Amino acid sequence: MKRIITLTVQDRSGVLNRVTGLLQRRQFNIESISVGPTETEGVSKMTLVVEVGDGQRLEQVTKQLNKQIDVLKVSDITDKAIVVRELALIKVASSSQLRTEIHGIIDPFRADIIDVSKDSLAVQITGRPEKIDALIELLRPFGIKEIARTGLTAFLRGYQPQVNEFAAYSLSK
Repeated sequence: MKRIITLTVQDRSGVLNRVTGLLQRRQFNIESISVGPTETEGVSKMTLVVEVGDGQRLEQVTKQLNKQIDVLKVSDITDKAIVVRELALIKVASSSQLRTEIHGIIDPFRADIIDVSKDSLAVQITGRPEKIDALIELLRPFGIKEIARTGLTAFLRGYQPQVNEFAAYSLSK
């Protein structure tokens, strides 16, 4: 069972290492992880996709993550109304004769060609993982040379006031 977990953390050295170390010790497989700054200075957000066995193990690791010194908030957002996106860069083997055909395939996906060379082109796509997987499968017959994916990033739909929640944690760098 895969779960999407978000962590709001203080932006300090070693936080990512402590979080992933805790998950490793509990034998959770991290399928993807993305980290970046939030609207609040000194606070970052981590989005993790983890494979968990059951709800009891998930509850246990959530409690342990909440005990970490630099972790401000842990949320399992899997079953909530969320916005989920991922970015992928796909390098496809391509001759000049095939570029029009490839462009016709990527256009409905709202993907863009971001680099062209003599024997390949690079495609950029954002969206839900299923959308990215579908485009990759359509491009596979042309010969995929390389794929780079960011992993999921996600948050709850609608207005969720969280800025005031971290006012006590305003950090000076």
